[in-house]
Amino acid sequence: MTIDESTLTLRAGETGRSVTGADSFDAFVLARSGRLLRTAYLLTQDHALAEDLLQTALAKVWFAWSRIEGGDPEPYVRKVLVNTYATWWRRRWNGEQPTEDLPESVGPDGAGTAERTDLWRALQQLPRRQRAVVVLRYYEDLSEAETARILGCTIGTVKSQTSKAFAKLRLDPNLVEPGPATGRTTVRSADAARPAALADEETSR
Repeated sequence: MTIDESTLTLRAGETGRSVTGADSFDAFVLARSGRLLRTAYLLTQDHALAEDLLQTALAKVWFAWSRIEGGDPEPYVRKVLVNTYATWWRRRWNGEQPTEDLPESVGPDGAGTAERTDLWRALQQLPRRQRAVVVLRYYEDLSEAETARILGCTIGTVKSQTSKAFAKLRLDPNLVEPGPATGRTTVRSADAARPAALADEETSR
């Protein structure tokens, strides 16, 4: 991803930020933008929208940077990202453009896996609301209440959409494997590419 310098690399003198603060923001963007872009893509399922979403979120974060840079700013940045997504989703998005392209792996070793690709493709097939719930609950580790607040729905809706999403994921042939002896299919539980909570939730259903 190429960060738009006119949007994100703001002169310290224009905003009253110190040079040190500007440098720490630039360092954060350089270190974390890959992972944040993956989350944006999982939400939008569109490369251009994902980049726009991330740039918009980072531009908002810049103006709060002096308040959050002392600790770990990533949770705050992710919150801004998903809130921005929810706002776009509720107000402006009337459709989505499917794509067969997947973002580059952003794992620590940079190595893509078949399991990761299978999961991305399965998420791509979910309806937008179900996909958003899964991403927020199991990639961002948000509670049901936090997810409901961000998406502007009830906790009951979050629960029902989660249940429907897992029902669809269990039917995906790339996410199941034959069970022992009986030949019945079970959801893969040892998928290192998926969050542990996601695998546990699937296998418990």
